[in-house]
Amino acid sequence: METSAAPAITVTTWPGCPSRLLGDRPGRPREDYPAYRELGGYRPLAVPGELLDEVELSGLQGRGGAAFPLAVKLRAVRDNGRRAGGAVVVANGEEGEPASIKDRWLLRYRPHLVLDGLRLAAAMVAADRAYVYVSDPESARGAEAALAELEPGALGDIAVELFIVDPGYIAGEETAVTRAINGGPVKPTDKPPRPFQKGVGGRPTLVSNVETLANLPHVQRHGSAAFRSLGTSSSPGTFLATLTGAGRPPGLYEVPHGLPFRELLALHGVSPDRVRGALLGGYFAGLLNRTVLDATLDHETLRDLGAGLGCGAISVITDDCPVAVAASVLAYFDRENAGQCGSCFNGTAAMAAVAGALRDGAASSEDLDRLRRWSTTLRGRGACATLDAATNVAGSLLNQFPQAVARHLDGGCEQCRANAFRAERPYEVEAVVCA
Repeated sequence: METSAAPAITVTTWPGCPSRLLGDRPGRPREDYPAYRELGGYRPLAVPGELLDEVELSGLQGRGGAAFPLAVKLRAVRDNGRRAGGAVVVANGEEGEPASIKDRWLLRYRPHLVLDGLRLAAAMVAADRAYVYVSDPESARGAEAALAELEPGALGDIAVELFIVDPGYIAGEETAVTRAINGGPVKPTDKPPRPFQKGVGGRPTLVSNVETLANLPHVQRHGSAAFRSLGTSSSPGTFLATLTGAGRPPGLYEVPHGLPFRELLALHGVSPDRVRGALLGGYFAGLLNRTVLDATLDHETLRDLGAGLGCGAISVITDDCPVAVAASVLAYFDRENAGQCGSCFNGTAAMAAVAGALRDGAASSEDLDRLRRWSTTLRGRGACATLDAATNVAGSLLNQFPQAVARHLDGGCEQCRANAFRAERPYEVEAVVCA
């Protein structure tokens, strides 16, 4: 099914999988307050502690990239907030990964689902202030319209503010989020402290991805056992996968964790015979070769393969050369780094230069030795994960596609000599106007 606002973007749920996030929204305008209430939204919450216990039993993990257990963050913010005189909650909708569309879609088409989740998270940590943090103008309009529709008291006692920033890869990093709301630049800070310790206004702050929050109403309504009825034991529930590449229009699919990658390919209309590999987790988790065809889409399986599911964005590499894809991604990181940590500023530039030279048949074996060394020694440096993402891309290119690298080193990639893949934002899902 295609959205009326974006006919080139397919939005659908896995066949036979009851939708928890997309609902019946594909092809329809934004879900308004009465429609969401009719579905059972904004149910009263009598005992926040009981819901927190259910969230812990559900095994709900963050959908922003790190897959960190949400209940652990909730308890930490709640406990620190008690000592600090209150907590803050932020719905993080700043979708920095160009190859992802899920958060923008939720805020544009189902903003009440996100606000309901924000309300529940605020209740569980006893917060009295909350923010919806976005950069996409249509997402902002969707959230603003939803907030304007609410009846008095629909969100409990919390005051919710819409906070808009300029887009950027690092703008959604949790310390960049709290720093921006506090009036500073949209750039990460050194850790500790982390936001759950000291965030907005110096108070413990929960920064949670909007897709993560959008799962909370289902847990409240149906309980942890129902939430775990889909997915795997270690990666329970469904998630939103953004699929790009292969010369196909992008797709946004709600699928259960553990789905074989081949089955998602079939839903997207891509033959596995065409697949050379995939770029996973947006740009963050790096590249996998054709072993991705035998993978299942869950955190544990992809971690074992040396990759990751991340934010659920997957770019299928078919006709594009993986060396050229990696060079474009590394050039993107070079442009997008915050420019405040020397190891990242210099490291991303150096890795991008080698990858670009390799694509163009101008790299030496010494260059590759340096790239391999940087892909390990630069990990973990800097204030945020941008440098880690760059090292993931560089290291995975060398490890997953050694033959392609060798061909480029010998100047033997006819594809790149004739027409090398070049993109400022590889496999980007462009913003679309909300109906």
